[in-house]
Amino acid sequence: MRVLPSQDRLLRTKSRQEGEVDFMKLDMTEYEHKMKKSVESYENDLKSIRVGRANPAVLDKITVEYYGSPSQISSMASISVPDARTLVITPWDKSMLKLIEKAIQLSDLGINPQNDGSVLRLSFPPLTEERRKDLTKEVSKKGEAAKVALRNIRRDANETAKAQKKASKMTEDEEKQSEKDIQDLTDKYTKIMDKVTETKNKEIMEF
Repeated sequence: MRVLPSQDRLLRTKSRQEGEVDFMKLDMTEYEHKMKKSVESYENDLKSIRVGRANPAVLDKITVEYYGSPSQISSMASISVPDARTLVITPWDKSMLKLIEKAIQLSDLGINPQNDGSVLRLSFPPLTEERRKDLTKEVSKKGEAAKVALRNIRRDANETAKAQKKASKMTEDEEKQSEKDIQDLTDKYTKIMDKVTETKNKEIMEF
């Protein structure tokens, strides 16, 4: 079924019974897309948390001035993982070596790179039990903040349904159905986020 732009994010489906009024409710496509993006953003945020294992993703939030603009290290160097606790950064332009080193030192990564004049080596020490527990608390806190984004999307959807009801473009039953649909969607993605949090905390405690 083709949805016209003028329907303003409303999905209209005809009743199969002749003579009944068309059924109208909010189209969940846009809201589900936003919730998926929220989960992806949360997953990417967690990649930067160091868990004692060498992972190039921990460098994603560190930027270096490169040709006049802040750039990720991966855009100016190759990053390899020779073993479970070591990252090796090899700049394509050797003049960037010290700038990358400085950016890492100024970051909150907590690791001082070893510079041999050609590459940078980052050695990841094993995490203490206390540090692991602190990290799981940090992850859980981020997870709760991420779920706020889902609730904000739900709020926007409910406000849209309310406005459509007020404008007589939606009946009370249709408004309630829209609210149920967005709540079901919120519950679905809340469970997904909880699973992401659980998986990350398990990774932290087991490695």
